[in-house]
Amino acid sequence: MDNIKKFKIINKELKRLYPTIKIALNFSNVWELLVATILSAQTTDKKVNEITFKLFRKYRNITDYAQANIEEFEKDIYGVNYHKTKAKAIVANAQILIDKFNSKVPKTMAELLTLKNVARKSANIVLSIGYNINEGLAVDTHVIRLSNLYGLTTNQDPKKIEQDLLKIIPEGERKEFQLRIVQYGRDYCPAKKHDHKHCPLKLVLAKKID
Repeated sequence: MDNIKKFKIINKELKRLYPTIKIALNFSNVWELLVATILSAQTTDKKVNEITFKLFRKYRNITDYAQANIEEFEKDIYGVNYHKTKAKAIVANAQILIDKFNSKVPKTMAELLTLKNVARKSANIVLSIGYNINEGLAVDTHVIRLSNLYGLTTNQDPKKIEQDLLKIIPEGERKEFQLRIVQYGRDYCPAKKHDHKHCPLKLVLAKKID
């Protein structure tokens, strides 16, 4: 079975399991999405949402972030991993956006990658969820693990996995596929050792092969 056909089978089953899907992070604008995405690195979305519930009410606009006291901001986001590094990055990014991007989160990969603590995965999330620009695909640990498990790639490097997936996933399917496969990993196929015999994707692929 070629990878395009395999993707179509997997995607159809994911749509059945998750007819509607949205990112787990809470936000009300693209800047807040960027902040939440930075905070979410090596931290659960649940914990990030707990922190941003208060954070987004305290800091109402990008100028508030740019003028924030670093020590105070570190306390505001205490609870996420690497909170001191993330605090410096978020405040610096607010200043960068004011100085270089007219206080707007940029809409290109190249520009997003100039920001602090923003790599391809985070940039793809911002572009996809914030602007509905799906030139790329956010590759997190779930995507790495499951795309290998189901034979959509043989690579372990996120950049190579992204390129493999872009060859087989139409642009219009990329945003929701990434969200669905992440949720599937959480609900049905976690990283911890478990019995794959009852994983829905494993079952539907086995039927098609038979």
